[in-house]
Order: sequence, then structure tokens, then C-alpha cells
Amino acid sequence: MNVRPLSVAAALLIAFISPTRAEEALVAYKSLSPELALDLARAALDSCRTRGYQVAVAVVDRFGVTQVMLRDRFAGAHTPSTASGKAWTAASFKASTSELNALSQPGMMQSGIRNLPGTVIIGGGLVVEAGGSLVGAVGVSGAPGGDADEACAKAGIEAIRDKLEF
Repeated sequence: MNVRPLSVAAALLIAFISPTRAEEALVAYKSLSPELALDLARAALDSCRTRGYQVAVAVVDRFGVTQVMLRDRFAGAHTPSTASGKAWTAASFKASTSELNALSQPGMMQSGIRNLPGTVIIGGGLVVEAGGSLVGAVGVSGAPGGDADEACAKAGIEAIRDKLEF
């Protein structure tokens, strides 16, 4: 007879604990919508066009998966893969590719990240944050230098800044 009340108590305990564990098993996150990713890419492309540069722009989600790729008509054949690599690198390491370039010079402790498959450590890749969380990244390739690529990426982010705040 003691077994039955103990079983009921154990069942109630498990039922009480289970919802908490289910909530802990799931993760909620914010990410760029496809529409906002496209707006970001268009704004970065327009910024580069205004400066006279033919570029490719890639926007990735928080996991580094490409959401948008735009290539201007005269941008080099290498620019889409380079822009995608910059965006992926920024999202993956949660840092701009310019910062990573400075941190990974030959002889520095982090220099090995330059050899990781898929990394592109050239200026022009920036993280996109909203409310202190990483929501995506943008990469630009084709302007004359990483600093010019980065300026266009920054302009793209600034164009959507008001839509990122939540």
C-alpha cells in the first residue's frame, strides 16, 4: 500500500518538473527577416554605386547561412564568394573582418584562424546586431580595398538601423 502513494507523488513531481525542462530544451532567438536582409543588401549596394564601385553584397543570418546575394552588373566574378565569405566569417566569429584581420596577423596567437575553411579575413564583413544580440552579418566585396567595402556595409546597416531596434 505504501507503493501507490509513493508512485502518485513521483508522478506529480515529474509532471511539475517537466514543463520547466521543456522550456529549457528550446531556444528562442531573433534573426533578420528576408525582407530586411534584402533592404540591407540593397542599401549597401546603392552606397557602393554612389561611390562608383561595382560590388557584390551578401547578407547572412545569425548562423552564417546566406539570405541575400546581390552582384552589380560589372562586379568581378570573385566578388560573390568573397562577400559571402566575409559575411559568414563576421557572423561565425561575431566580429568584423577588419577586427579579425588585426587580431590574426602572422606570429599572433590567433593567426591560425586565417587557415580555417571558409574564412575570409579581409575588411568588408560586419555583424548586424539588434538589442545586443547578433541577428546576422553583411559582407561586401569589389570596392578598391576592405575599408571601402566596409564603408558600404556600414551604410547598409545604418539604412535599416531603425527597424533593428526592438
